[in-house]
Amino acid sequence: MKTAFVFPGQGSQFVGMGKDLPNQEIFDQANNVLGFDLKQLCLNGPEDALKLTQNAQPAIFTVSYMQFKLQEVQPDIVAGHSLGEYTALCAAGVLDFETALTLIRVRGQLMEKAVPAGQGTMAAILGMDQESLKKVCDSVDGKAQIANYNSPGQIVISGTTDAIKKCCILISDTYGKKAIPLPVSGPFHSQLMKPAAEQFRDYLDKAPFNEPKIPIIMNVTADYLTSASLTKELLVKQLYSSVLWQQSIEKMLTAGVVTFTEIGPGKVLSGLINKIKKEWSK
Repeated sequence: MKTAFVFPGQGSQFVGMGKDLPNQEIFDQANNVLGFDLKQLCLNGPEDALKLTQNAQPAIFTVSYMQFKLQEVQPDIVAGHSLGEYTALCAAGVLDFETALTLIRVRGQLMEKAVPAGQGTMAAILGMDQESLKKVCDSVDGKAQIANYNSPGQIVISGTTDAIKKCCILISDTYGKKAIPLPVSGPFHSQLMKPAAEQFRDYLDKAPFNEPKIPIIMNVTADYLTSASLTKELLVKQLYSSVLWQQSIEKMLTAGVVTFTEIGPGKVLSGLINKIKKEWSK
């Protein structure tokens, strides 16, 4: 009976997260790395500032890492959703806390700047099959693509604001499915993030990466990370490629994982995993 730790991504943040954790000194360590008071932002907000990509990402990572350090058992496999992949890399021994936090801060800043506010967005599509959704994305003017394969019946699309709006109308009118615009500041995991990814490569090239001590499944491949040398390229691609979350969980289920523990703010991943397990066991 294998166990897995999974770590959430952006959107799981909330004001007050981390206040009940005993290892508050990690907040102080984060403050020193970042050069601003992350602890104050996490515990007291304001919410609008905490939601900003460049703040939300280091905040979620730090609180997730704090929770991880309190765990008394070692998992058999780890994985993280988008940003959460960095916490998973720390859990697997590939990155240390300070290196990961420095990279995440830069990552968030580059993502925030990649597409001017209002020009890119994302939407969650419920109850639609992957092939039909891909056809819709390919049929509209502008750029739209599948960003997250989250669970059976929940796929997220990303792209230019106009293209995503057209997709949502088509999905509703032609297929009768539900399309929910997401309150995000950019078209994450789409080709529009390629400029940010190429800039991010320069920072990754300077960072030290270790060989994984625990098996870790990566977003871009839904497969195990086999060597430290591949990590940088996968993290570059992750910015503009689909997050294969459903496929990653299915990989773990096939490997014999029975218990999934979500470590970090919120319970979004637990809900997705329950849906994946239900469909997978049919």
